[in-house]
Amino acid sequence: MIVHIVLFKWQPDTSPETIDLVMSALRGMKGKVPEIIDLSCGNNLSELSQGFQNGLVVQVKDKAALDAYAKNALHQEIIQTLIKPILADKITVDYEVE
Repeated sequence: MIVHIVLFKWQPDTSPETIDLVMSALRGMKGKVPEIIDLSCGNNLSELSQGFQNGLVVQVKDKAALDAYAKNALHQEIIQTLIKPILADKITVDYEVE
């Protein structure tokens, strides 16, 4: 299994409502993007966050599923219409678990 983690830092003027909309859209991918085994996302509670405000964790079967998830039309729509307009920075980590 592959675990895909994304940490998001938003533009300073981004409203909480806009961030909530992004998190809701990301949660909505579960059950609609066939490669997703599990998905969770939410607000970062850590004081060691270096300004990263939200996190996303997605589990997929393998590298092929990760590639398909990355190209999925719904996923790409969320990135292009909701995330990119407010994104200041992100960190992505993908790792394999047994």
